[in-house]
Amino acid sequence: MNSAPSGHVVVIGSGIAGLVTALALAPRPVTLVTLAGLGQGGSTALAQGGIAAALGAGDSPALHLADTLAAGDGLCDAARADTILRQAGEAIGFLERHGTRFDRDASGAAILGLEAAHSRRRILHAAGDGSGTEIVRALVAAVRGCASVTVQEGALVRRLLTRDGAVLGLLVQRAGGGAVLPARQVVMATGGIGGLYDATTNPVGNWGQGIMLAARAGAALADMEFVQFHPTALDVGQGRLPLISEAVRGEGAVLLNDRGERFMARHKGAELAPRDIVARAIHAERAAGRQVFLRAGREVDFPARFPAITALCHAAGIDPVRDPIPVRPAQHYHMGGIRTDTFGRSTVAGLWAVGECAATGLHGANRLASNSLLEAVVMGLNAARDIAASPALPVTAATIAEPPPDAYPSAARAIASRHLGILRDGASLRAAIAGLLLLTQGDDGAGDPAITALAIAVFATLRRESRGAHARTDFPARAALSASRAMTLDQIIQSARLILSDDLARSA
Repeated sequence: MNSAPSGHVVVIGSGIAGLVTALALAPRPVTLVTLAGLGQGGSTALAQGGIAAALGAGDSPALHLADTLAAGDGLCDAARADTILRQAGEAIGFLERHGTRFDRDASGAAILGLEAAHSRRRILHAAGDGSGTEIVRALVAAVRGCASVTVQEGALVRRLLTRDGAVLGLLVQRAGGGAVLPARQVVMATGGIGGLYDATTNPVGNWGQGIMLAARAGAALADMEFVQFHPTALDVGQGRLPLISEAVRGEGAVLLNDRGERFMARHKGAELAPRDIVARAIHAERAAGRQVFLRAGREVDFPARFPAITALCHAAGIDPVRDPIPVRPAQHYHMGGIRTDTFGRSTVAGLWAVGECAATGLHGANRLASNSLLEAVVMGLNAARDIAASPALPVTAATIAEPPPDAYPSAARAIASRHLGILRDGASLRAAIAGLLLLTQGDDGAGDPAITALAIAVFATLRRESRGAHARTDFPARAALSASRAMTLDQIIQSARLILSDDLARSA
């Protein structure tokens, strides 16, 4: 592993957030570390819905903010959200300058779609429902052609190395073994936590590695209890399930159970209600033994508007024009993560976090549809600006013992899937904490994924209310006063032990 010179920045992850950060730092030298091939193995390429930006006539950042705050159910940081949303034009301009081709009409105007809980058409698409693939294509090509970015593929970051609360480097593992990569400025862009769940729309290899790495390094985590479940994944088993985009419902598709009942009609907003409401309604139908289907709107040319979804359905033996599409909720997005400010700074000196692994305060208790890609671009730009304005620090030698055992998420996944799903309760959460805490204390590969899942369980236990994507059957109402929470790993483990000791005391 080559040493890094002074002023060198390491970006971990090659989804939209990591790619944007690396490009925006040019001509500052950057090493982009990614386990899979560049732009592969992440969630960005799977994104169908597009990117939210208040650019249309009759729209404004203020209206976009109002929709974001409503979806966030009282826990968004309004000032930070406003700052991020007002940078939408800059974000779209950056993507277009680096080759992204957004869909436009014959006059050249952007074609704007509608998604759930948006009061205006403000979703920019690229290649119809292939937005993520098109964005990744463009950014990967730009990074390949950027002389200041060195890409290290097939490299897995196992630990962040720190001294006196500041980053010194990374322990990186490759096929030939582990080595230390010195670095004083590191950007975490590692994506989400889908691999902690049996059913997810995201790559199963992503179980919150960046969150775990930052937590082990002493960084504060925030809002870990808020896990979003997409209502309409294609119901074809377990693991990574194909996504049936919210844009399908935006174009008139309706949800029906196997009795032919349109059960969302009794909810405000019907099929375009916020995701947590739709997901819980489908969950209730399935819990009652009923299947759920999505029937496409007859007024839309489905294959032309949704070519990627049409191909996914055909691969499963479904004709989306003629057949109802079987759907189910699946883990989709994590609102929580590494706590950052509007520049992406974590609470550890020299560590920034961008994209889904970060908690900026934009999403609150529930992410508004298609705000995630916007946040990833904006925060990548903001982090790059902040790093560029920071003094270049000399790298110093850092050593560490042998790499830890290879991580395996199956043990944590079994617990999270059972206890940390759409509906939760105190007894189930405490059972999760007991199992996960035990895993974190072991010396095998189950401990790393268990740290991420334990944080979710502890935060969820301490939030004794239902709010946004966090729903507790034993506390179904919203609390009168509620606030975002942040904790370090030490505080999370201490809280876990206190929760279990209190449980034992009550049962004695």
